[in-house]
Amino acid sequence: MIYLDSSVLIAQLLAEDRRPRQDLWSESLTSSRLLEYEVWTRIHARGLGGRLGEVLRLLLARLSILGLERPVLARALEPFPSRVRTLDAIHLASADFLRGEGQEVKVATYDERMAEAARAMGFELYSLE
Repeated sequence: MIYLDSSVLIAQLLAEDRRPRQDLWSESLTSSRLLEYEVWTRIHARGLGGRLGEVLRLLLARLSILGLERPVLARALEPFPSRVRTLDAIHLASADFLRGEGQEVKVATYDERMAEAARAMGFELYSLE
């Protein structure tokens, strides 16, 4: 299973210089409900909701979404092996929860701080190149 950070979905939507390989979208993908809020907020802030809304809905439909459940939020309150921002802590806690449930989880992100923290937690990073 591949856990997607919002940076990957945003790169795909906004056709940034770096975009994930097309085969990523045929993998088993999951993320936190948080991703949905992060991405919609970024799209609306740029005034692109009308133009990209349907594409975003289609991409989100490909993901299994993990709710912001108590065990996930409780883990996000605990220390991490490196410095993390609040939203990254929730993403990493979500991936850690899935791993604790017996899932083999790779983390996909373009965010270097998130990648560093994921590696420090023992996650393999999914190659987006």
